[in-house]
This record gives sequence, structure tokens and C-alpha cells, in this order.
Amino acid sequence: MKHKGILIVVSGFSGAGKGTLMKQLVHAYDNYALSVSMTTRKPRPGEQEGREYFFVNREEFEEKITNNGLVEYAQYCDNYYGTPREYVEKQLEKGKDVILEIEIQGALKIKEKFPTALLLFVMPPSAAELKKRLEGRGTESLEVIKKRLMRASEEAEGIENYDYIVINDKLEECVSQMHSLIQAAHFSPSRNEEFIENMRKELEAFK
Repeated sequence: MKHKGILIVVSGFSGAGKGTLMKQLVHAYDNYALSVSMTTRKPRPGEQEGREYFFVNREEFEEKITNNGLVEYAQYCDNYYGTPREYVEKQLEKGKDVILEIEIQGALKIKEKFPTALLLFVMPPSAAELKKRLEGRGTESLEVIKKRLMRASEEAEGIENYDYIVINDKLEECVSQMHSLIQAAHFSPSRNEEFIENMRKELEAFK
């Protein structure tokens, strides 16, 4: 039985380690495609165009919105973030599981448009560990870190809308756990309606 790909939405607090998890998952297993988001924020040191993000200005981004070229988009810390539609749809048709790393606002919009999307929320083992990871990045001012922690407090209110939480404590264990959850999701009835319907028709023939 050949599966169509699943759209997997990964959210989590800034500093929870989502990016590292995604890279490890794609590296360890060959059936994943990492969707590259588009953003109006400036690149961080070491980030490359088309690898971490497609970096555009506000005018270009708003043109994409107008032309329905995004699966979802949201504003976060004064910048736009969005998912280009064409890439996602091509990969799903090929049978690839497409991973989107997006904010909570965007995740809930995705679930409305794609009811079979799988929503995963990445959490650190504790709030203290989250603060430590943010400070350890060394790329942001104390003011920005404070802003991100306040944002995490707001986001914590929406976690119940996700299918599963993933605690990112030991990286390898977390990657393996995520892969298992995604593989199990392929066999839910809601993601196999066509197969079930065909089976019913075939069984009817025996009557």
C-alpha cells in the first residue's frame, strides 16, 4: 500500500531545539522533505538563502500573499514567516513526508486547510533549560531573549491543539521518537480514507 506523504507541522518555543531536531530527522531517515520557509527577517550569521529560509522584503512577501502562493503565513516579532505552496504539494504527491517548522498561529491555520496534517509541539525538559539554551546561542540581546521567553509563556496556552508533544532532552532519543510518531500516523483511518473505501467496495462484491 503506497502512502501519500503527510504534512507534519513542528512548532515549539524559540530555543527548544526545533531546527536541530529537523536536520537530524532528515539526515537519519530518507523519507522526509524539509520545507524551507520564507521570511522578511534578516539572516543570522551562517544562514544561507534557500537553505534555512528564503529571505525577502515585505513587498515581495505581500505579493505572495495576494497571489495565494503560501500555504500559511504569520507575523512573529515584527517579521513575516510563511510556507511556499508549490514545493509542499509536489513533495506530498511524491510520497514524501513534508516537515514545516512554523509558529503556533500558522500551525492552526494549516490544520484548517489540511485536516490530515500531523501537529507536533517540541518542548524543552524545563523552563530553566529553555532560558539556558537561549542564552547559550549568543546571537541575541538580553532584551530579545526576554521577548522570546514572554512569547513562550503565551504559546504554552495553545499546546493542547497539537496531536503530540515531543520533549527534546536527549537529541537521538527525541529524533527516534518523532520518527515513530510520524510512521504510526500513516496508519490512522483519517489518512487512509481511499484505501478503506476501496476495501468496502471490494467486500460488497462478496455479498
